[in-house]
Amino acid sequence: MSMMTDMMKSMPAGTTGMDMVSMQPCIEACSAAAMAATMCADADAGESMARCASLCASTADVATTTMRMMLRPAGYDASAMSSMMAACVAVGEACAAECEQHASMSEHCRICAQACRAMVDACRSAMSSTA
Repeated sequence: MSMMTDMMKSMPAGTTGMDMVSMQPCIEACSAAAMAATMCADADAGESMARCASLCASTADVATTTMRMMLRPAGYDASAMSSMMAACVAVGEACAAECEQHASMSEHCRICAQACRAMVDACRSAMSSTA
């Protein structure tokens, strides 16, 4: 069992408006996308790929913020969380599309695109389970 699963199961009952265990895949996908996008943005800066670097930086910011909000279930607001997950989907799709254009020549772009697609899928799944 992962540390994240242990943490989710230890949340006090009745303090959250969301099922923390069902949110785990989304939290982990946001974390992975944020890390991959941060690394990709840094590498892009050295390769003079400004648009890709900017999209990656935005993706890392949105993914990190969404993940942190999911880790604070006591302050859960369904409307705000839905908006944040929708933002992850939108920025993740844009970042993945941009990185896919460079994936054949840049390994970091291939990895970032893959992580962004996984985040998009996990956020969509979480959104449908909380609807």
